[in-house]
Amino acid sequence: MTTDIPGAIEAHEPYSPAAAPTGHRLRWNKVPEVTMYFWVIKVLCTTVGETAADLLNEKLGLGLTGVSLLMSLLLVAVLVAQFRTAAYRPGIYWLAVALISIVGTLISDNLTDNLGVPLETSTAVFAVALVVVFVAWYRRERTLSIHHVDTMRRESFYWLAVLFTFALGTAAGDLVAERMDLGYWISAGLFALAIAAVAVAHFALGLNAVWSFWIAYILTRPLGASIGDYLSQPTADGGIGLGTVITSVLFLAVILGLVVFLAVTRRDVAERERLTPQAG
Repeated sequence: MTTDIPGAIEAHEPYSPAAAPTGHRLRWNKVPEVTMYFWVIKVLCTTVGETAADLLNEKLGLGLTGVSLLMSLLLVAVLVAQFRTAAYRPGIYWLAVALISIVGTLISDNLTDNLGVPLETSTAVFAVALVVVFVAWYRRERTLSIHHVDTMRRESFYWLAVLFTFALGTAAGDLVAERMDLGYWISAGLFALAIAAVAVAHFALGLNAVWSFWIAYILTRPLGASIGDYLSQPTADGGIGLGTVITSVLFLAVILGLVVFLAVTRRDVAERERLTPQAG
């Protein structure tokens, strides 16, 4: 297991090019190396997903369904661009993650607010859907490693899994928040401790790297949402009152700065690929 930053959880499995599906052209890996930059931007994207979804729903006047349709169309357009690239491109990749964060939040909110689906039910449904994706992915590819998302089919499984992790994280986070009523800051601390526990289980107790990665990936969703709510919500509701506009702009600015940095330095690209010119 290798990473640029010590202590980062990453999904890695032994892999041989011969294991690639017949008829699929091998490409560069379409997913960044899992460094601390990865986790920082991921948490920031989940925070933006929470605050931007609230902001768009409040300001556009399209209603929850209209905003969901609009953001889903934008996500499809960005994913088309992502699939057309031949290698990992930080700008396109992280834009897709940010939009999936927003869409995943809106899917969960639609089920709860518009259709009246209990959070217990939506959490269970999203969990089952994610397991189905993982099972299908592994049965077809014999790996869930994000280090080898180098065919269109593997990339399709990857983005479908990412979507369900965001939806599951939203529903599960809301369920915990409602049932335990801990407040935003305590909830954020609770989810941060859960992620730390996964890291300890991986590095000290030998928990499988792939499952460590995906569990942590799911948990960053409610962590980011709790941080976003704490910053944006009024003081009367337990926040500090920055508002959704300021919070969204602030976090988007930090994300943009980090993405530009990574695009220039290529710190999140595997060394073997970093030294080789890439096309597309």
